[in-house]
Amino acid sequence: MSELTIDIERHPWQPFLPDNCRLLMLGSFPPSRKRWCMDFFYPNFINDMWRIFGIVFFNDKLHFVDEARKVFLLDRIIPFLNDKGIGLYDTAIAVRRLNNTASDKDLEVVEPTNLNELLNKIPTCKAVVTTGQKATDIFCGHFHISQPKVGSFTEFSFNGKKMRLYRMPSSSRAYPMKVERKAEYYAPMFQEMTN
Repeated sequence: MSELTIDIERHPWQPFLPDNCRLLMLGSFPPSRKRWCMDFFYPNFINDMWRIFGIVFFNDKLHFVDEARKVFLLDRIIPFLNDKGIGLYDTAIAVRRLNNTASDKDLEVVEPTNLNELLNKIPTCKAVVTTGQKATDIFCGHFHISQPKVGSFTEFSFNGKKMRLYRMPSSSRAYPMKVERKAEYYAPMFQEMTN
């Protein structure tokens, strides 16, 4: 199949940017709609992101999870993110799925997110966290900065302001690490950036 016959998929959502956004989380791109259990970021029920949040902030991996209905509790997630000043978006706004999967390696970025424009919308932001390799590659390439090791950060400057880029483990189940261990990586960053 040639590249030209693969449909271009556009991002389904606008950036989620609380007024007090201090931390911006950037993934690569949402999975295909058939994998969603809700109409919001990290919508795949087998993705661990909302369980990581539950562990770090509530010591309960099911805090944002309805196991019986196999959905995430958006009515808890949105107020929580607004309260903590955590924004969400992705590093691509248009992609081609080369093998019809959600895997980063199968995504061809057709149009990257305008990262400068995104950061300009959130002047209170102190740090960005990338949650996968493709997002990290795109962000570091755009700002010409070195990639931090997983679990650490690199400082960079944006509009004369010092900021941090954190690199965290992917919340995808394809990333071979238990959710509790992933949460151990996320916890210090969340605690420092949202208190």
